Amino acid sequence: MNPLVSRVGERVRAVRRTRGLSLTALAEAAAIGKGSLSELENGVRNPTLATLYALAAPLGVPLATLLDDAAGAVVTDDGVSVVLLETRRSASSVREVYALDLDPGAVRTSPAHGSGVVEHLLVTSGSLEAGRVGAGAALAAGEHHTWTSDVEHVYRAGPRGAGAVLTILTGSPS
Repeated sequence: MNPLVSRVGERVRAVRRTRGLSLTALAEAAAIGKGSLSELENGVRNPTLATLYALAAPLGVPLATLLDDAAGAVVTDDGVSVVLLETRRSASSVREVYALDLDPGAVRTSPAHGSGVVEHLLVTSGSLEAGRVGAGAALAAGEHHTWTSDVEHVYRAGPRGAGAVLTILTGSPS
C-alpha cells in the first residue's frame, strides 16, 4: 500500500471528524460518492487532485493539510502533476509551495479557494496560461503572475507543456 494514500485518508477522516461532519455530509458537500470517500479514507483509493480540492473546500483547509504537509507528496490528475515542496504555518497564515508539471495542452481548472487566498506562479519551463477564469495571463518561462484565487481559476499548458512553481498564501503572513 502507498504510504501517502494511507496518510491522506487518515488526514481526511481526522479533519472531517474535527469539523463534525458525517461521511455522507462531506461526500454531498464535495459532490463525490460516499463509497469513493470511504475508500479514500480507508487508504484503498488513490486521491486525485480534483478529489482533494473538492474535499478541501468544504473542510475549510488548504490542500497541504490533506497531504499531511508531507514534502515530496505527489498528486496527479489528467496531465497535471503536483509535488508539495514545502508548507510553512504561522498563527495567521499558511504558505504552500508546489512544483507543477503540465503535459502539452493539459488544462486544470481549480475551484475557488477561501476568501483572500492568493496564488503566485512562476513559470520555469514551457508556457502556460494561468489565473482567474476569463482573466488569466499568458506566461513563458521566467514570467510570473499573481491573483486572488477566491474564484475558479485555470492552468492551461502550451503546446510543449509547462513547469512552474506555485505558492499559495492563505491568511496574512506574520
